[in-house]
Amino acid sequence: MTHDRRPPAERVRDRLAAVAGAEVAARMPAGYQRLGRVLLVRLPTGLRPFYATIGAAWQEELGVASVLVPSGPVEGELRLPHVERVAGTETETEVTEHGVRWRFDAARIMFAQGNRTERARAGRLVRPGETVVDLFAGIGYFAIPAARAGAQEVVAVEKNPVAVRYLEENVRRNGVERTVRVVAGDNRLVPLAERAADRVFLGYLPSALPWVPRALALLKPRGGAVHVHLLTGSRDALREASAAVAAAVRAAGGDLDAPPVAREVKPYGPGRAHMVVDVRARPGRGPGGRSD
Repeated sequence: MTHDRRPPAERVRDRLAAVAGAEVAARMPAGYQRLGRVLLVRLPTGLRPFYATIGAAWQEELGVASVLVPSGPVEGELRLPHVERVAGTETETEVTEHGVRWRFDAARIMFAQGNRTERARAGRLVRPGETVVDLFAGIGYFAIPAARAGAQEVVAVEKNPVAVRYLEENVRRNGVERTVRVVAGDNRLVPLAERAADRVFLGYLPSALPWVPRALALLKPRGGAVHVHLLTGSRDALREASAAVAAAVRAAGGDLDAPPVAREVKPYGPGRAHMVVDVRARPGRGPGGRSD
């Protein structure tokens, strides 16, 4: 028996064509995102009558437990994904990146593979002995790499109770429970030690700019690093993102120790980009800042 070496999407299209015809099969996109034992495939709604056929074909071709189709945008501050299960029943999965094991439910937790470089970079940024605060910890995206990099303490704040459960599990699975302190709740309301952090991660979209004052208040008086995520237009995105973060620091009464440095994490839909801005700043004086 000859092994079919064609890309899996072509094999799935053949199976769809056998049921729905070649014209319908040609409308099926080739792309997919594999999250361990769960597959995400984007399908046009015009193929909805054939979702089950497509899902079963992908499931068998790639040997995954379940196939999910995104059905809407990621929603609200809890970053809830909207997906439709078209094959299988089990949506809990595990992904390993750069030695970190992430366990989560792909139907209830967003895990963007396009952010993998930024997750790895978090570990390279942190210096041994630092105190780190992650105000949007999720399942440990930045907190666990920071702990593995030698941080003295990582405070991981998360509001979504499902994410908190996986955050605590991932902290244990990666052996960093002595370093990472999980704080469940709204990062605007939970008590956090001010003037104690060397570094703060603000990994929230569409914009973490409103949390810049909170981050500055957490930094040590001598200052530290803040990593601010936001969406910008894709044209002149570096300048736009850097200027926005600099303005937010000044509006919060903070002082810039160096010009902000922006980098693109990934494209984010037509005409937009997901950016992160690294800025070294001090709480300073004025609105939102304190130097006493």
